[in-house]
Amino acid sequence: MRKARVGTVGIALLVGYWGAAACADADDGASSAGAACDTPEQCYPDADPEEIQGDVLCLDRVPGGYCTHTCVTDEDCCTAQGECDGRRQVCAPFESTGMMMCFLSCEDEDLGDDEGDDYCRDNASTSFSCRSTGGGPNNRKVCA
Repeated sequence: MRKARVGTVGIALLVGYWGAAACADADDGASSAGAACDTPEQCYPDADPEEIQGDVLCLDRVPGGYCTHTCVTDEDCCTAQGECDGRRQVCAPFESTGMMMCFLSCEDEDLGDDEGDDYCRDNASTSFSCRSTGGGPNNRKVCA
C-alpha cells in the first residue's frame, strides 16, 4: 500500500513538473502582442499601461484570446518599456472590425530561414499560423 502512495506522489510531482514546464513555454510571450488572455487586464503585465499607445484589448476572435492594443502606425507598437519581447510587431486592421491593432508580424523580412507558419509556431503559439489580417487593402501578414 505504501508503495502505491509513493508511486502516486511521484507521478503527481512529475506531472506537475511537466505542467509547469509547459506553462513556462506558453508564457514566453506574455508581455507581447499575441499572448493568450481572457481579459485586457491580463495583457502586457511587464509594461506601464499609461505608456502603451492606444487601448489594450483581448481579442476573443482568436481561440484562447490575443493580447493587442489599438494603433495608428507600426511605431505605436512596442513603445512602452516591457511591452514587447524583441519580435517585430505591425499595426494592421483586423478582419471586419475596422480597428487598427498591433500584431506579431510574420512578413517575409521577419522570417529568416523559417516558413511563415513555422515562425509563428516557434515564436508565438503552437496553435498560430501566419495569416492575413483580412482588413482590406492594408492587410499584413501576422501570427494569429
